[in-house]
Amino acid sequence: MSRPRIIVFASGSKDGGGSGFENLVKSADLDAAIVAVVSNHEHGGVRARAEKLDVPFIYMPAPYDAAAYQKIVAGTGAEWVALSGWLKFVHGLDPAKAFNIHPALLSFQNGRFGGPGLYGHHVHEAVKEAFDAGDVSESGFTMHFVTGEYDRGPIFFEYRVPLIAGMSADDIAKTVNAEEHRWQPKITNMVVHGDILWDGKDPASLHAPAGYGYFPKP
Repeated sequence: MSRPRIIVFASGSKDGGGSGFENLVKSADLDAAIVAVVSNHEHGGVRARAEKLDVPFIYMPAPYDAAAYQKIVAGTGAEWVALSGWLKFVHGLDPAKAFNIHPALLSFQNGRFGGPGLYGHHVHEAVKEAFDAGDVSESGFTMHFVTGEYDRGPIFFEYRVPLIAGMSADDIAKTVNAEEHRWQPKITNMVVHGDILWDGKDPASLHAPAGYGYFPKP
């Protein structure tokens, strides 16, 4: 049986980024073929990592419309789309086959730490502000399927980390990122092998094994 084929979208930056993508490629917890990685920076950190890892690199400039996404995915023959630090709006993909990792808890206050503008370091700054105000005591990350709304697809995995007094936004980012790297390959493997699945239409159809999934907390 052939291994699942994944295309990764990872923005990175002009001079760095892409550690999540590299972690997926190297992890022994992911039994899948990463057929390509996409970035909106033509000569950025993601490309440098892709060349080092011998993974095909695709530069995606604007416009970020449905036709462009569909053309790129179809051209690689990928069965699955993994967003790992992709900072552009995504639409036009099969929501049952596309999933994202978000560096905060989307379950909190109906998605307070998700949506337009809350990406990358902006998320950690928002969490820091909420922590200092006494609104939250923890952060973490969320994995969810991708729909036509920012950060609103069904959540299938959430991991929480406690926050400590005096933490900066950078400290929060480092703590969350370490857990993202530990869990993302394992959970991605469960998705692409059908242990976690969704029909792409009805949130009630979401399935995850016992011990995984979305666990709301007041």
